[in-house]
Amino acid sequence: MERRHTGASSQLVRRLLGILACAGLTAAAACKPEVSQSLGTTSAQTGAAPAGDTGHLAADDGQWVRPAKDYASTRFSALSEINTANVKNLRLVATFSTGVLRGHEAAPIVVGSTMYVITPFPNYVYALDLTKPGLSVKWTFNPKPELAAQGVACCDLVNRGLVYDAGKLFFNTLDDHTIALDAESGKVVWDTKVGDINLGETMTMAPLVVKGHVLVGDSGGEMGVRGWLKGLDENSGKVVWTAYHTGPDKDVLIGPGFKAFYAKDQGKDLGVSSWPPDMWKIGGGTMWGWISYDSTADLIFYGSGNPGPWNPEVRPGDNKWASTLFARRPETGEAVWAYQLSQHDLHDYDGVNEQILVDLPIGGVTRKVLIRPERNGYIYVMDRATGEVISANAYGFVNASTGVDLKTGALQYNPEKETKVGKVVREICPAAPGMKDWQPTAYSPRTGMLYIPHQNLCMDEEGVSANYIAGTPYVGMNVKMYPGPGGNRGEFEAWNPVTGKQVWAIKEDLPVWSGTVVTAGDVAFYGTMDGWFKAVDARNGAVLWQFKTGSGIIGQPITYKGPDGHQYVAVLSGVGGWSGAIVAGGLDARDSSAALGMVNAMRDLPSKTTKGGMLYVFGL
Repeated sequence: MERRHTGASSQLVRRLLGILACAGLTAAAACKPEVSQSLGTTSAQTGAAPAGDTGHLAADDGQWVRPAKDYASTRFSALSEINTANVKNLRLVATFSTGVLRGHEAAPIVVGSTMYVITPFPNYVYALDLTKPGLSVKWTFNPKPELAAQGVACCDLVNRGLVYDAGKLFFNTLDDHTIALDAESGKVVWDTKVGDINLGETMTMAPLVVKGHVLVGDSGGEMGVRGWLKGLDENSGKVVWTAYHTGPDKDVLIGPGFKAFYAKDQGKDLGVSSWPPDMWKIGGGTMWGWISYDSTADLIFYGSGNPGPWNPEVRPGDNKWASTLFARRPETGEAVWAYQLSQHDLHDYDGVNEQILVDLPIGGVTRKVLIRPERNGYIYVMDRATGEVISANAYGFVNASTGVDLKTGALQYNPEKETKVGKVVREICPAAPGMKDWQPTAYSPRTGMLYIPHQNLCMDEEGVSANYIAGTPYVGMNVKMYPGPGGNRGEFEAWNPVTGKQVWAIKEDLPVWSGTVVTAGDVAFYGTMDGWFKAVDARNGAVLWQFKTGSGIIGQPITYKGPDGHQYVAVLSGVGGWSGAIVAGGLDARDSSAALGMVNAMRDLPSKTTKGGMLYVFGL
């Protein structure tokens, strides 16, 4: 790959974002966790090597076929050509303009000698030839989504990525289509409409393909939709099963084999009885986040979004199964267990964040766990076979709750921070986007640490009336956000999941809204909202290298082996999303309520970065 600049000539999409935006220590080496061998992807499934093993690092074929890298969602690369000693020599080797100026949250993927990129709306897909100078375009696909989808989209017009499997690319469009393309030619294999924008449903999540099923979910928790996860046949696009997150057990796919660990999650038809009459039909619980898969247990793990509306006084009860972590069978959708993370969610904390599947030494015994850095402010370490919470420790300043009761599994809310209609409740921490929103964590089996990009925001809230009209905002809350304790709005943090303690942290002025990747070279990469792409020492947090891109970074970085046999790092730059709505949507900084209060916390962002849409590739 040579240094050369190239761009795609496409119409720039210029639409205003509506006022609505949603959410949507000690050294770790002493108690190093391991990546479970059973979590690796087989070459027969994707052409990729296994993600990891139980005693050493598996070989890495250099591809990056899904945003999370592996089914365990480690976002760890065993490549080590770029390391702590030479990362300072990284140079820009290629750029590519996407032709779109909204929030770029996706991860590029790499299959063989081709890189694939998906943009925010209108969801262009590009195939880029890595064997030729300057990221030459092999083909471009325009799905031509309905323009009206922009009017009901929450959190900017984002897309979190596409995935490769068995010669095909799979992705979602904002207007609720799941599409399969032939990866070589870009031709449509199938196109299935799975949602309805007239009800407020949109789609922003990256699919996951497991055992011949393409797993996809909806967005729109602020529109009074009913959340779901669907399994589509990989070859035909036919919907095989649909699991709703509210309603009777038959709709939630809860049957005789369902065994929740805690009494609070046990009982018949809780998806109905924990709601006021019929409110479950418009109760949210969408699925726009991340899915992981354990092949030995044959279970997928994922979380559902916030209940609707935000105003909790309108919906007394636990509001199941919103803000809930599910374990399901990938071929049938059958629920095996569930755990509600934030019952009767008071502050839009959702439950859609990633879960990282590893084996941890706990109390002298190696346990198969999942780890979730949750929006409510706690890092959950859970037994992935049963849903038992082993530990739940705060990884930032939390006052909206006082902890998680390990006996009952219940989040313990602080009554002083409970939202009331007609009363402004001040200094609720974390704010509605949580301690960490969708932006994914990475985990290194070399250091035993998690690398967590997150924010430090608090808020004032006031409940107001909420009336449901299909396809319109259904929120019922006034919100105003601002920096949390210390004044920094973001942090990049290393965390030991065994000890439950922070190892080191880098305070950032702005929310760290990008994903991260960590490598066998002991380097972690992340981006900042003012456009700095950084490489840090994974063991101590020392900043080893940084590069200023043209726009704020909220994309997910990856690393891969090029056709020339050398390691490269790539990331999309293009500010936006909920945190960057003030720039991407051209919102008025004087309106503290814009983007559901986020603009108040980001008034200065327009002075720090501009709109963009550019892929950057770096090498030694």
